Amino acid sequence: MKKNLIGLLAATAILSAAVTADACTRFVYETATDGFIVGRSMDWMEDPGSDLYSFPRGMARNGGVGDGSIEWTSKYGSVIASLYGVATVEGMNDAGLVANTLYLAESDYGDPKASGKPLISVGAWTQYVLDNYASVAEAVEALSQEPFAIVAPTLPNGSKATGHLALADASGDSAIFEYIGGRLVIHHGKQYTVMTNSPTFEQQLAINTYWKGINGLSFLPGTITSPDRFVRMSWALNAVPKQSDERLAVATAFSLIRAVSVPLGLADPEKPNIASTIWRSISDIGAKRYYFDSSYSPMIFWVDIDKLNLAAGAQPAKLDLKGRPILAGEVSAKFVPAEPFKFLAP
Repeated sequence: MKKNLIGLLAATAILSAAVTADACTRFVYETATDGFIVGRSMDWMEDPGSDLYSFPRGMARNGGVGDGSIEWTSKYGSVIASLYGVATVEGMNDAGLVANTLYLAESDYGDPKASGKPLISVGAWTQYVLDNYASVAEAVEALSQEPFAIVAPTLPNGSKATGHLALADASGDSAIFEYIGGRLVIHHGKQYTVMTNSPTFEQQLAINTYWKGINGLSFLPGTITSPDRFVRMSWALNAVPKQSDERLAVATAFSLIRAVSVPLGLADPEKPNIASTIWRSISDIGAKRYYFDSSYSPMIFWVDIDKLNLAAGAQPAKLDLKGRPILAGEVSAKFVPAEPFKFLAP
């Protein structure tokens, strides 16, 4: 009876997801040397004009939505990827905390004005975490107090700015943050190694429980929908060997994220939120190295965080990717001083 109930929950979630199938996958891979690597794909209906930025420690920041915005000074430097030049969509700070924001249609941040709390743009949410916390546990403790209310205006392309946030650190700790029905829901623990999109994380876990009894070498769900990608990544993550060689570990992480990527140009008019993989990233926490793989380029490049100038007083810098340059190898020297972008605002 329990198995039938799980199956019913899974079927319900899959039917729900068929209406709002979305994009992006995130995972945490453990190496044979107790290291951890975070991978993610950015699946979107168009190229969101992502650039890379380096932001130093000691930056004066605010929530970006005018009066009532929360204010802070960055404790940690970071390398980040932007979205439409109005949001930090992911990154890693110099303490080794990795943050990834993925689309979630079900997100409901509540009424920010009624909260009575300081305000923050959803575009600044990820950056706030990278600026302020060194570990997942520290972030969970602080954010569970809900120090701000999130304002989520429409993105420049007209899409809703709704997302959920995943964190990971050098210890392998992981946490998922979702706002459902105006309430913050946190899943905290090393077991939360995979995140995709709709339905909510709780429902994704139910779907995956149903599939755990299936031999993945014989059969796995194969569509590009969010629940199917969640199941395939969860199985593959546990099936691949833990590599001791750092180069092989990174290669394994890339093989995992490529296995759930969506080919360029693939679209379904009846499911407009299904989208191609625009880029992939790999964050090697132990090495403090951020890899970037554009679907429009034949080459992979990376940034060694220790080679960036993230000291207090240093200038923010940018690696412009909008022209789809062909870059390879370590590229920290190619960052040039630039003004930080303004966070998404009404």
